[in-house]
Amino acid sequence: MSVNATAPGLSIMLKSYAADDPGDWQQLFDRARAADEAGVKRLFVSDHVVFGENLEAYARPELGGAEGGRQPTGPDGLWLEPLTVLSMVAAVTSRVRLATGILLAALRRPVVLAKTAASLDVLSGGRLDLGVGVGWQREEYEAAGLDFHDRGRLLDHTLAVCQTLWRDSPASFESDELRFERIHQMPHPVQPGGVPIWVSGTVNDRVLERIVRFGSGWIPWGDAAGNVEQAIPRVHEALAAAGREIDGFQVAGRLPVVKDPNGDVDLARTMEQVPAQVAAGVTDFRTYLSLPGDRTAATDRLAELVQAFDAVATV
Repeated sequence: MSVNATAPGLSIMLKSYAADDPGDWQQLFDRARAADEAGVKRLFVSDHVVFGENLEAYARPELGGAEGGRQPTGPDGLWLEPLTVLSMVAAVTSRVRLATGILLAALRRPVVLAKTAASLDVLSGGRLDLGVGVGWQREEYEAAGLDFHDRGRLLDHTLAVCQTLWRDSPASFESDELRFERIHQMPHPVQPGGVPIWVSGTVNDRVLERIVRFGSGWIPWGDAAGNVEQAIPRVHEALAAAGREIDGFQVAGRLPVVKDPNGDVDLARTMEQVPAQVAAGVTDFRTYLSLPGDRTAATDRLAELVQAFDAVATV
Protein backbone atom coordinates (compact mmCIF):
# COMPACT_ATOMS: atom_id res chain seq x y z
CA MET A 1 0.00 0.00 0.00
CA SER A 2 1.28 3.48 -0.90
CA VAL A 3 1.75 6.21 1.68
CA ASN A 4 -0.38 9.38 1.53
CA ALA A 5 0.74 10.99 -1.72
CA THR A 6 0.16 14.62 -0.76
CA ALA A 7 1.16 14.88 2.91
CA PRO A 8 4.65 16.36 3.55
CA GLY A 9 7.27 13.66 3.40
CA LEU A 10 10.95 12.91 3.27
CA SER A 11 12.53 11.67 0.04
CA ILE A 12 15.95 10.32 -0.82
CA MET A 13 17.78 9.76 -4.06
CA LEU A 14 18.60 6.29 -5.32
CA LYS A 15 21.96 6.55 -6.99
CA SER A 16 21.28 4.66 -10.20
CA TYR A 17 24.51 5.79 -11.83
CA ALA A 18 28.19 5.26 -11.19
CA ALA A 19 31.38 6.88 -12.41
CA ASP A 20 32.97 3.42 -12.63
CA ASP A 21 31.53 -0.07 -12.89
CA PRO A 22 30.36 -1.05 -9.38
CA GLY A 23 30.38 -4.74 -10.27
CA ASP A 24 26.74 -5.12 -9.28
CA TRP A 25 23.90 -2.83 -8.19
CA GLN A 26 22.84 -4.67 -5.04
CA GLN A 27 23.49 -1.62 -2.86
CA LEU A 28 20.81 0.25 -4.81
CA PHE A 29 18.21 -2.36 -3.84
CA ASP A 30 19.45 -2.58 -0.25
CA ARG A 31 19.02 1.20 0.04
CA ALA A 32 15.53 0.99 -1.47
CA ARG A 33 14.47 -1.71 1.00
CA ALA A 34 15.91 0.27 3.91
CA ALA A 35 13.97 3.37 2.82
CA ASP A 36 10.77 1.37 2.46
CA GLU A 37 11.12 -0.19 5.90
CA ALA A 38 12.08 3.12 7.54
CA GLY A 39 9.03 5.01 6.26
CA VAL A 40 10.74 7.24 3.69
CA LYS A 41 7.99 8.65 1.53
CA ARG A 42 9.59 8.74 -1.91
CA LEU A 43 12.61 7.42 -3.79
CA PHE A 44 13.71 9.28 -6.88
CA VAL A 45 16.12 8.47 -9.68
CA SER A 46 17.65 10.60 -12.43
CA ASP A 47 17.93 10.14 -16.19
CA HIS A 48 20.43 10.34 -19.00
CA VAL A 49 19.96 8.28 -22.15
CA VAL A 50 23.32 9.11 -23.74
CA PHE A 51 26.16 11.56 -23.17
CA GLY A 52 28.07 13.78 -25.51
CA GLU A 53 31.43 15.17 -24.50
CA ASN A 54 30.42 18.76 -23.74
CA LEU A 55 29.56 18.21 -20.10
CA GLU A 56 30.41 21.78 -19.19
CA ALA A 57 27.01 22.67 -20.70
CA TYR A 58 25.46 21.45 -17.44
CA ALA A 59 26.67 24.66 -15.79
CA ARG A 60 24.91 26.89 -18.36
CA PRO A 61 21.43 27.99 -17.20
CA GLU A 62 20.53 29.30 -20.65
CA LEU A 63 20.67 25.69 -21.89
CA GLY A 64 18.69 24.33 -18.97
CA GLY A 65 21.63 23.56 -16.70
CA ALA A 66 22.45 24.79 -13.21
CA GLU A 67 24.92 27.60 -12.65
CA GLY A 68 28.02 26.22 -11.01
CA GLY A 69 26.75 22.65 -11.45
CA ARG A 70 28.88 19.69 -12.38
CA GLN A 71 27.91 16.28 -13.71
CA PRO A 72 28.75 13.48 -11.26
CA THR A 73 30.32 11.27 -13.94
CA GLY A 74 32.21 11.64 -17.18
CA PRO A 75 30.64 10.74 -20.53
CA ASP A 76 31.40 7.05 -19.94
CA GLY A 77 29.64 6.94 -16.58
CA LEU A 78 27.11 4.14 -16.13
CA TRP A 79 23.53 5.47 -16.02
CA LEU A 80 20.65 3.03 -15.65
CA GLU A 81 17.33 3.77 -17.37
CA PRO A 82 15.06 5.16 -14.61
CA LEU A 83 11.75 3.46 -15.34
CA THR A 84 13.54 0.12 -15.58
CA VAL A 85 15.19 0.80 -12.22
CA LEU A 86 11.90 1.78 -10.61
CA SER A 87 10.26 -1.38 -11.94
CA MET A 88 12.91 -3.44 -10.17
CA VAL A 89 12.58 -1.33 -7.03
CA ALA A 90 8.79 -1.73 -7.06
CA ALA A 91 9.26 -5.49 -6.87
CA VAL A 92 11.31 -5.31 -3.65
CA THR A 93 9.32 -2.60 -1.83
CA SER A 94 5.69 -2.23 -0.79
CA ARG A 95 4.87 1.33 0.27
CA VAL A 96 7.50 3.89 -0.68
CA ARG A 97 6.57 6.05 -3.69
CA LEU A 98 8.68 5.77 -6.83
CA ALA A 99 9.68 8.90 -8.72
CA THR A 100 11.76 10.16 -11.60
CA GLY A 101 13.63 13.30 -10.81
CA ILE A 102 13.71 13.97 -13.65
CA LEU A 103 12.80 11.91 -16.74
CA LEU A 104 13.64 13.36 -20.16
CA ALA A 105 10.18 12.38 -21.31
CA ALA A 106 10.42 13.93 -24.78
CA LEU A 107 13.13 11.44 -25.75
CA ARG A 108 10.60 8.59 -25.51
CA ARG A 109 7.84 7.93 -28.03
CA PRO A 110 4.72 9.20 -26.23
CA VAL A 111 2.56 6.12 -26.79
CA VAL A 112 5.31 3.82 -25.47
CA LEU A 113 6.03 6.05 -22.47
CA ALA A 114 2.32 6.12 -21.63
CA LYS A 115 2.21 2.31 -21.71
CA THR A 116 5.39 1.89 -19.66
CA ALA A 117 4.36 4.35 -16.98
CA ALA A 118 0.83 2.97 -16.71
CA SER A 119 2.18 -0.58 -16.39
CA LEU A 120 4.60 0.44 -13.63
CA ASP A 121 1.85 2.31 -11.80
CA VAL A 122 -0.44 -0.73 -11.94
CA LEU A 123 2.23 -3.21 -10.87
CA SER A 124 3.41 -0.98 -8.00
CA GLY A 125 -0.11 -0.41 -6.68
CA GLY A 126 -0.30 3.25 -7.72
CA ARG A 127 3.08 4.40 -6.40
CA LEU A 128 4.58 6.17 -9.44
CA ASP A 129 5.29 9.91 -9.72
CA LEU A 130 6.63 11.09 -13.08
CA GLY A 131 8.98 14.05 -12.66
CA VAL A 132 9.77 15.48 -16.10
CA GLY A 133 11.92 18.20 -17.61
CA VAL A 134 13.56 19.34 -20.81
CA GLY A 135 17.16 18.68 -19.80
CA TRP A 136 20.28 20.57 -20.78
CA GLN A 137 22.18 18.32 -23.20
CA ARG A 138 21.88 18.88 -26.93
CA GLU A 139 23.48 15.53 -27.77
CA GLU A 140 20.66 13.51 -26.18
CA TYR A 141 18.12 15.10 -28.49
CA GLU A 142 20.37 14.75 -31.51
CA ALA A 143 20.92 11.04 -30.80
CA ALA A 144 17.14 10.60 -30.67
CA GLY A 145 16.69 12.46 -33.95
CA LEU A 146 14.99 15.42 -32.24
CA ASP A 147 15.54 19.17 -32.34
CA PHE A 148 17.07 20.41 -29.09
CA HIS A 149 15.61 23.88 -29.66
CA ASP A 150 12.12 22.34 -29.85
CA ARG A 151 12.47 20.43 -26.59
CA GLY A 152 9.85 22.40 -24.66
CA ARG A 153 7.16 21.83 -27.27
CA LEU A 154 8.19 18.18 -27.58
CA LEU A 155 7.77 17.71 -23.84
CA ASP A 156 4.33 19.32 -23.86
CA HIS A 157 3.29 17.10 -26.76
CA THR A 158 4.52 13.97 -25.00
CA LEU A 159 2.66 14.82 -21.80
CA ALA A 160 -0.56 15.61 -23.69
CA VAL A 161 -0.48 12.22 -25.42
CA CYS A 162 0.25 10.37 -22.16
CA GLN A 163 -2.54 12.04 -20.25
CA THR A 164 -5.00 11.38 -23.08
CA LEU A 165 -4.15 7.68 -23.15
CA TRP A 166 -4.23 7.40 -19.35
CA ARG A 167 -7.64 9.05 -19.16
CA ASP A 168 -9.69 8.02 -22.18
CA SER A 169 -10.75 4.71 -23.68
CA PRO A 170 -11.18 4.83 -26.55
CA ALA A 171 -8.74 7.73 -26.93
CA SER A 172 -8.37 10.22 -29.73
CA PHE A 173 -5.64 12.79 -30.31
CA GLU A 174 -4.65 15.24 -33.00
CA SER A 175 -1.58 17.45 -33.42
CA ASP A 176 0.62 18.57 -36.31
CA GLU A 177 2.67 15.36 -36.20
CA LEU A 178 0.31 12.81 -34.65
CA ARG A 179 -3.26 11.76 -35.10
CA PHE A 180 -5.14 8.75 -33.78
CA GLU A 181 -8.78 7.86 -33.18
CA ARG A 182 -10.54 5.25 -31.04
CA ILE A 183 -7.32 3.87 -29.60
CA HIS A 184 -7.48 1.54 -26.59
CA GLN A 185 -4.51 1.33 -24.24
CA MET A 186 -5.25 -0.65 -21.12
CA PRO A 187 -4.79 -0.94 -18.25
CA HIS A 188 -5.03 2.67 -17.21
CA PRO A 189 -2.91 3.79 -14.24
CA VAL A 190 -4.29 2.96 -10.81
CA GLN A 191 -4.13 6.60 -9.73
CA PRO A 192 -7.23 8.61 -10.71
CA GLY A 193 -6.51 10.85 -13.69
CA GLY A 194 -3.30 9.01 -14.47
CA VAL A 195 0.27 9.06 -13.16
CA PRO A 196 0.95 12.36 -11.34
CA ILE A 197 3.28 14.58 -13.37
CA TRP A 198 5.78 16.80 -11.58
CA VAL A 199 7.08 19.54 -13.88
CA SER A 200 10.67 20.60 -13.36
CA GLY A 201 11.89 24.07 -14.17
CA THR A 202 12.60 27.58 -13.03
CA VAL A 203 9.80 30.13 -12.78
CA ASN A 204 9.12 31.47 -16.26
CA ASP A 205 6.02 31.78 -18.42
CA ARG A 206 6.64 28.56 -20.36
CA VAL A 207 7.18 26.45 -17.25
CA LEU A 208 4.18 28.00 -15.52
CA GLU A 209 2.01 27.14 -18.52
CA ARG A 210 3.30 23.55 -18.39
CA ILE A 211 2.63 23.29 -14.66
CA VAL A 212 -0.90 24.62 -15.03
CA ARG A 213 -1.69 22.34 -17.94
CA PHE A 214 -0.11 19.09 -16.78
CA GLY A 215 1.33 19.36 -13.30
CA SER A 216 0.34 17.69 -10.07
CA GLY A 217 3.60 19.02 -8.66
CA TRP A 218 6.59 21.22 -9.32
CA ILE A 219 10.32 20.44 -9.01
CA PRO A 220 12.07 23.82 -8.74
CA TRP A 221 15.25 24.27 -10.75
CA GLY A 222 17.88 26.96 -11.11
CA ASP A 223 17.39 30.11 -9.05
CA ALA A 224 13.96 28.91 -7.93
CA ALA A 225 15.46 25.81 -6.30
CA GLY A 226 17.65 27.97 -4.10
CA ASN A 227 14.79 30.24 -3.08
CA VAL A 228 11.75 28.01 -3.26
CA GLU A 229 9.77 29.75 -0.51
CA GLN A 230 9.74 33.00 -2.50
CA ALA A 231 9.06 31.24 -5.81
CA ILE A 232 6.03 29.22 -4.72
CA PRO A 233 3.57 32.16 -4.68
CA ARG A 234 4.05 32.70 -8.42
CA VAL A 235 3.21 29.07 -9.08
CA HIS A 236 0.17 29.24 -6.81
CA GLU A 237 -0.98 32.44 -8.53
CA ALA A 238 -0.75 30.77 -11.93
CA LEU A 239 -2.75 27.79 -10.72
CA ALA A 240 -5.42 29.98 -9.17
CA ALA A 241 -5.69 32.16 -12.29
CA ALA A 242 -6.38 29.01 -14.32
CA GLY A 243 -9.06 27.89 -11.89
CA ARG A 244 -7.00 25.06 -10.45
CA GLU A 245 -6.99 24.09 -6.79
CA ILE A 246 -3.86 24.87 -4.79
CA ASP A 247 -4.68 22.38 -2.03
CA GLY A 248 -3.03 19.09 -2.91
CA PHE A 249 -0.55 20.64 -5.34
CA GLN A 250 2.93 19.35 -4.53
CA VAL A 251 6.28 21.12 -4.46
CA ALA A 252 9.73 19.59 -4.07
CA GLY A 253 12.25 21.26 -1.79
CA ARG A 254 15.73 20.54 -0.54
CA LEU A 255 16.60 19.47 2.97
CA PRO A 256 20.38 19.75 3.39
CA VAL A 257 21.73 17.57 6.17
CA VAL A 258 23.47 19.57 8.90
CA LYS A 259 26.45 17.86 10.53
CA ASP A 260 27.71 18.30 14.07
CA PRO A 261 31.44 18.84 14.86
CA ASN A 262 31.97 15.07 14.87
CA GLY A 263 30.56 14.71 11.37
CA ASP A 264 27.32 13.08 12.52
CA VAL A 265 23.86 14.24 11.44
CA ASP A 266 22.55 17.00 13.69
CA LEU A 267 18.85 16.12 13.58
CA ALA A 268 17.63 19.17 15.49
CA ARG A 269 19.44 21.69 13.29
CA THR A 270 18.55 19.78 10.12
CA MET A 271 14.86 19.81 10.96
CA GLU A 272 14.84 23.52 11.87
CA GLN A 273 14.53 24.12 8.11
CA VAL A 274 11.27 22.18 7.74
CA PRO A 275 8.37 24.14 9.29
CA ALA A 276 8.86 27.34 7.27
CA GLN A 277 9.05 25.39 4.03
CA VAL A 278 5.92 23.39 4.88
CA ALA A 279 4.10 26.64 5.62
CA ALA A 280 5.23 28.00 2.24
CA GLY A 281 3.89 24.96 0.38
CA VAL A 282 6.78 22.50 0.13
CA THR A 283 5.52 18.92 0.39
CA ASP A 284 8.46 16.80 -0.74
CA PHE A 285 11.73 17.25 1.17
CA ARG A 286 14.60 15.77 -0.81
CA THR A 287 17.73 14.98 1.13
CA TYR A 288 21.06 13.46 0.20
CA LEU A 289 23.01 11.55 2.80
CA SER A 290 25.52 8.76 3.13
CA LEU A 291 24.18 5.51 4.52
CA PRO A 292 25.92 2.50 6.05
CA GLY A 293 26.44 -0.42 3.71
CA ASP A 294 24.67 -2.72 6.15
CA ARG A 295 20.94 -2.70 5.40
CA THR A 296 19.82 -2.91 9.05
CA ALA A 297 22.06 0.00 10.02
CA ALA A 298 20.85 1.99 7.02
CA THR A 299 17.23 1.33 7.99
CA ASP A 300 17.86 2.49 11.54
CA ARG A 301 19.52 5.71 10.39
CA LEU A 302 16.71 6.50 7.95
CA ALA A 303 14.03 5.68 10.52
CA GLU A 304 15.60 8.15 12.94
CA LEU A 305 15.59 10.79 10.21
CA VAL A 306 11.96 10.11 9.27
CA GLN A 307 10.85 10.21 12.90
CA ALA A 308 12.55 13.57 13.42
CA PHE A 309 11.01 14.92 10.22
CA ASP A 310 7.49 13.76 11.06
CA ALA A 311 7.72 15.47 14.44
CA VAL A 312 8.17 18.92 12.88
CA ALA A 313 6.39 18.62 9.51
CA THR A 314 2.87 19.45 10.76
CA VAL A 315 2.00 23.15 10.75
